[in-house]
Amino acid sequence: MGSLALNSLFTVAHFIKARCEHGLKAGELKDKNYIFFEVEILDYKTNKQLCFLDKVEPHATIKEIKSLLYKCCGNALKDDDILENLPVGTTATMYFKDLGPQLGWTMVFLVEYIGPLFIYLLFYFRLPYIYSQKYTFTSSPYPVVPLACACHSFHYIKRLIETIFVHRFSHGTMPLRTMLKNCLYYWGFSAWLAYYINHPLYTPPSYGNQQVHYALIMFVLCEAGNFSINLTLNNMKSSGTLLTRFPYPTRNPFTWLFFFVSCPNYTYEVGTWIGFTIMTQCAPVALYTLVGFIQMTIWARGKHKTYIQQFKDYPGLRVAIIPLFL
Repeated sequence: MGSLALNSLFTVAHFIKARCEHGLKAGELKDKNYIFFEVEILDYKTNKQLCFLDKVEPHATIKEIKSLLYKCCGNALKDDDILENLPVGTTATMYFKDLGPQLGWTMVFLVEYIGPLFIYLLFYFRLPYIYSQKYTFTSSPYPVVPLACACHSFHYIKRLIETIFVHRFSHGTMPLRTMLKNCLYYWGFSAWLAYYINHPLYTPPSYGNQQVHYALIMFVLCEAGNFSINLTLNNMKSSGTLLTRFPYPTRNPFTWLFFFVSCPNYTYEVGTWIGFTIMTQCAPVALYTLVGFIQMTIWARGKHKTYIQQFKDYPGLRVAIIPLFL
């Protein structure tokens, strides 16, 4: 499927084999007894069957058949898909792919978040062999350094608590190799920004305590907002892990961001790291915030698109992550 050129899918006559339900030939289509076509789609080079479309309308255009092909073959099957509802005939061909060793989502997030929590503390306490020997087990004279440590620790402790008590995961497992890449991302960035924030030569923000205090307020508010959204999403998942309707604001003011964006949890998450960046005025933190924003924007846009496809009455005012913009 991946090597298939959709623009030229149907340019060769023998590429599609079609027949009517009552066994009519193409020349007999004028008879009123036919109902639907069955369309078999083959790979142009290998002649291997790619898809079998059952009950295709006789007046369907090639564009509509392409759309049916994408819906049939473009996505992996879900655990709750019902066989009779799939676009196949009485004979269905399924493809199995070995994804390798898997880990449950709870374990994945615990491992990803425990790492940054402890790695940051190694630099904060200035354990031996991190900085010069004379700075071993010393502390910074600037109040922003212990404050940054407290904020960073609080963030990941909150994530661990949410993983255990709040989140409901929509997929069962994650491949081990993917988790290792995620750990490299979280652990590596945490070590990098912790190294500079806790460095003996670190200097406080340009505007002093005023900058730190305003950034702290932003950090705390965004953390509260993120937790509120996660709790709201959890409460809405009344049946298994599937949303019965799209998320909507509640009496909690932090959830009112749902009026404008589909994924306010990501909006608040980005705000948290912007606050941390302003607080520490550290370039590695700013880069981490930027990379995180790009990734969360991709996730948010994907979720936004899913909501639009799943719910016909989805609010048109909402965008993915940044109100009225993105």
